[in-house]
Amino acid sequence: MIYRVRHATRYVYGRPVDLAAHIVHVTPRDLPGQAVLWTRLEVTPAPVRRVDGVDYFGNPVAWLYHEAPHLTFDVLTESEVDVDFARPPPEETTLAWEDVAALARVGGGPALDAAEFLFDSPMCAANAAAGEYAALSFAPGRPVLAALLDLNRRIYTEFRFRAGVTTLSTPVDQVLARREGVCQDFTHLMISALRQVGVPARYMSGYIRTRPPPGQKRRLGSDQSHAWVGAWLGPEHGWVGLDPTNGIVVRAEHVVMGWGRDYGDISPVRGLILGGGDDVLTVGVDLVPADEWPDIAPA
Repeated sequence: MIYRVRHATRYVYGRPVDLAAHIVHVTPRDLPGQAVLWTRLEVTPAPVRRVDGVDYFGNPVAWLYHEAPHLTFDVLTESEVDVDFARPPPEETTLAWEDVAALARVGGGPALDAAEFLFDSPMCAANAAAGEYAALSFAPGRPVLAALLDLNRRIYTEFRFRAGVTTLSTPVDQVLARREGVCQDFTHLMISALRQVGVPARYMSGYIRTRPPPGQKRRLGSDQSHAWVGAWLGPEHGWVGLDPTNGIVVRAEHVVMGWGRDYGDISPVRGLILGGGDDVLTVGVDLVPADEWPDIAPA
């Protein structure tokens, strides 16, 4: 499936910003199952300096520097992405989850890149309560994919999606107690649980295809960015994407922007400003099949 992605971020400041430095993660990345056909990033006002590259995890990133006063800050990215992620292997062909955990603990060889996602991160530490919750899915000797799919399903069915009841700083314990939140909360919960039981897990950031209600037209800019979990199945099968917010395996409905240990590693826009205040943030996201897009792709 070829998608067109548009991600528009706008800050309006109550007072001028005199100096600013930002790190921007809003460009999809190439990886097995996902090819970026074209992409462009526009920034207004134009920065005095812009550096494009990749971060520690290999995600596309832009560093932006402003040295003139400004009252607004706009970041717009548009891309076309061809997505066709492979089906996960049969559950019974994957290693027992204890074997995956043991390989990750040893590290080295094919487990080297996965092992770093065992460790605590600022927003997503291993959590004993989350581990107890996951234990119902991780019975002794169970194939790791079977355990992961069961945990993914349980979070989807036992937690309620509800915006506005959590913030970026809401801890996993509170999400467990409330049994509600948004995709970021469910992703952090599942990662914390997996780190507690010893299965490497990373925070996946990107977009998911949404459809308008029956009989209604799509409203441009009405979607949002999305988060899900990447879990390691061992050296033979590698990583699988699991979306606990929707209870599904990532296949052809998602576009990956990048990954990290938690939200803080891959937040779309972050930085430092001198001045400003009383700022208002608006974000508009669209993920639409390219043949349904109302505009014409650039040459």
